[in-house]
Amino acid sequence: MTREYIARDPRTGKPLNVGKSKSKKQYIEAQEGPWLAIKDSDIVPLANGAISQYEVSWRSKKYELTREDGIIGLTRIKGHRAVEAHAALLMALEDDSPSIRVSALKALPEVATQKSDELFDWLSVLLDDDNLSVRKAASEALAISAPVFPSGVDIIIHNELRSFEANRSKSAFKGLESLCEAWPEVACDHIDELFLETDADLRLKGAKLLGRVLVKSGHIGWDLVSWALNDDDARVRRAAAKTLPRLAKIDTRIATIFSERALSDSDSQVRISAVKAIRSLDKDSGRARELILKGASSKDVEVRRACVEMLPILYGEDVLRGIAIDLLKSETDAKLIKSLTQYATDDSLEGSETQKNRFLAPAPAIPKLDREVAEAAGKSVGLEPITPKHSISEKPSESEITPKKKPKVTDLYRSVSQDDMMGYEEDDY
Repeated sequence: MTREYIARDPRTGKPLNVGKSKSKKQYIEAQEGPWLAIKDSDIVPLANGAISQYEVSWRSKKYELTREDGIIGLTRIKGHRAVEAHAALLMALEDDSPSIRVSALKALPEVATQKSDELFDWLSVLLDDDNLSVRKAASEALAISAPVFPSGVDIIIHNELRSFEANRSKSAFKGLESLCEAWPEVACDHIDELFLETDADLRLKGAKLLGRVLVKSGHIGWDLVSWALNDDDARVRRAAAKTLPRLAKIDTRIATIFSERALSDSDSQVRISAVKAIRSLDKDSGRARELILKGASSKDVEVRRACVEMLPILYGEDVLRGIAIDLLKSETDAKLIKSLTQYATDDSLEGSETQKNRFLAPAPAIPKLDREVAEAAGKSVGLEPITPKHSISEKPSESEITPKKKPKVTDLYRSVSQDDMMGYEEDDY
């Protein structure tokens, strides 16, 4: 046997962590009720009608259970006894009593996890039942079964999505939403088929599901977004454009292509969604800068406003000033003219005195030693005034004005100089 290929890092030789898309496993929540207190051996007899009434105590209360409760209790039977439960459920699905059929439809999704033969055929039949309560129960059973049995209800979902009855169509789309989480590839097939419908409402409902499959479906979901952006109905294009900001976080290249197309759309909401997506792109990307500049000259004032707000983030002051001057030549909106004028003004040259002073470099700090020397010499340091020792009214005393003579100190020993030896005096000079 050939060994399975394992991708490894060429430097370390360790296996690479390659992600694999896995569908989310779905479970059907067990229903709670008095039937949980029925003995396992009595569930099938009660469901078949062999036992007419069954008394139980559940949560400190006593209940008289009937065949309907026994049918719902079939959901508790697992393993080798599932065949019995399956047979009892089939009998209940074809019963003449509407209440029995409703109970059987409530138990159908969970019983199908053990054995599903013929159950979905009966589900398809009961969706067109004469009784309204049975049809509602069948629609609910379809919505629950869709994420667990995508292949079993594939054709049923296809038909119910296009039903003229609002409740049936609503339940089918609820099941399709769950299918987007569990089996996105299967859900994409249904959405793809919806985009081919002539009814714009169906295409709109399909477009609203694109956000649910965008991450897990990969390039299949991106193709669906592309097709929806080309739809004739503006509502469909709006729904598809709302996914662009999220797509920008997944694949910037695809999001850039779609955003550029949406930026030229005739609908303003589509263009706004495109701008939001561009904001999420890499600000250092040259293509993103080009799209922002293109949007700043758009005919739509909302698009221009959104793009003009991005200009200070993308460009420096010098480049921004030149762009703002060019945009002011054609801008007509008062608020945008005010913003662009601020961008185009150089405060260091054209601003007020206060604004100009902000651009002046601060004076260098004076070293502490130089400051002490200057103060000792009676000089001011910077703008700081010299603090006089006396106030103006007080005059210094004569003793302070006249310097005191230092007393002459006679040394205990003084060496004889050459002048003393020759007899010269200081007055002779």
